[in-house]
Amino acid sequence: MMAKLNQAMKDLIAGELSYIATVDADGNPDVGPKISMRVLDDEHLIYNEMTGGQTQANINDNGKVIIATANAKALKGFRFGGTAKLYTDGPYYEQAEKWAEGKFPVPKGAGVINIEKIWTLDPGPKAGKIFEE
Repeated sequence: MMAKLNQAMKDLIAGELSYIATVDADGNPDVGPKISMRVLDDEHLIYNEMTGGQTQANINDNGKVIIATANAKALKGFRFGGTAKLYTDGPYYEQAEKWAEGKFPVPKGAGVINIEKIWTLDPGPKAGKIFEE
């Protein structure tokens, strides 16, 4: 099952810092900021894996991810859940290299996230509920 990004979601991801949450084989959670998070297409996000640390290890182990992006002042946000895969060569990796050129180190990988579910993070009655147009 895939979920589709709308324009408001794309704008939020482009304008705010996203955090990625993963889990290791023992169920231990990990979360970290991903300044490189961006929209690949209506059903996928992409980011540059720059540290090659716990997030990369967890994705390689099981691929489970949640991305949280919010604008605190506007009280708007979304949580994107799905599976991720890291690429160290090929078109996704080449795109990540090009994105980083002149501003960030060469990436250790390009993480591509298949968005399967989207939840709203807005406060109120829809908080934490599956997003519906």
